[in-house]
Amino acid sequence: MSADLAIDVRGLTKAFGGRTVVDNIDLAVPRGQVCGFLGPNGSGKTTTIRMLCGLLEVDAGEGTCLGYDIRHEARRIKLRVGYMTQRFGLYEDLSIAENLDFTARVYRLDNRKQRVADALARLGLTSRKAQLAGTLSGGWKQRLALAACLLHEPELLLLDEPTAGVDPKARRDFWREIHALAADGITVLVSTHYMDEAERCHRLVYISYGRILAAGTAPEVIAQAGLRTWAVHGPRLDAVLELVEQRGWMAVPFGTSLHVSSADPDDFPRWLMERDPALAQALRIERIATGLEDVFIALTQDARDTVN
Repeated sequence: MSADLAIDVRGLTKAFGGRTVVDNIDLAVPRGQVCGFLGPNGSGKTTTIRMLCGLLEVDAGEGTCLGYDIRHEARRIKLRVGYMTQRFGLYEDLSIAENLDFTARVYRLDNRKQRVADALARLGLTSRKAQLAGTLSGGWKQRLALAACLLHEPELLLLDEPTAGVDPKARRDFWREIHALAADGITVLVSTHYMDEAERCHRLVYISYGRILAAGTAPEVIAQAGLRTWAVHGPRLDAVLELVEQRGWMAVPFGTSLHVSSADPDDFPRWLMERDPALAQALRIERIATGLEDVFIALTQDARDTVN
C-alpha cells in the first residue's frame, strides 16, 4: 500500500441478483489529484464509489482508501470522505445555513458556527444563507451540496455526476473550486459524462459494464486507443454513415460534419474512393486529431455486457 495513493484497490467486485456490476476493478488515485471516472449509465461508477466510501460491502477485492482497509475500516473512511450523490440529498424545507448546521451536528463538529460561516463564504453562499434549499436553482444546490461535503474537512471527495443538469457557467465555477481544493491537497474522484470536464482532470478512468477499459492522462488514453480520425464535410453524409457502419468503423455526426474513426490500418479516404468514387469526390475529407469523445464512443461500442 503506497502512502502517496488516496485510493489503492485491486480486484474490486460487486454483484446484485447474480449480475456482476463491478468486475475485478483495480484503481489507484494519487493524493491531491483530480481523477475523472467516466462511463455510460449503468457501467458501475456509482457502485464503485459507494464501495470506496464504505456504503456498500465488497464481494471480492482488497485495498485501502486514505490508508484504511476498505473491508474492515469503513467507519474511519466515512469520517474522512466527502460524498456528493447524483441527487440533491439535503432538506429542501430548511435554509442553506440550517442545512449546513444540521450536517455539522451529524458529524458532531466543534465550533459549528465558524465552520458553517467558512463554508458559506468559500462557496459564495453567504448572501443566500437564509434562502430555502428547495427554492435554489441546480447550480446553487450544487454549491450547497459541496459546502456540506467540506464541513468536516475531508481528505477525499467522491463526486457522483455533480454537474448533471447544471448550466455551463455553474459547471465552470464548480470546476474552478474543484481544482482549488486539489491544490489544497484534497483528492477528488469525480464521475462525469461531459468530455470538457474529463479534459480538466489530471487522470481518467473509463469503465463500461463494470470493467475498466482505459486509464491514464487524457493524452495517454487517446494514444492507447490507437484510433485515426477524419472529418467528412459535404453532401450525402447519411450515405457515408451507412457505408462506414457496414465496414464496421465508427461514424458520429458532429454538426455539419461526420467524424469517422478506426483502428484499422486502411486509409479511409482511399477506401471510400474505391467503394464509391462519385461520393468520395463530392466530399472534403481531412485528417483530424482524435479526441476524447471519439475514444469513449469507440470504447462504448466495443464493450460487451457481462451477465453472470
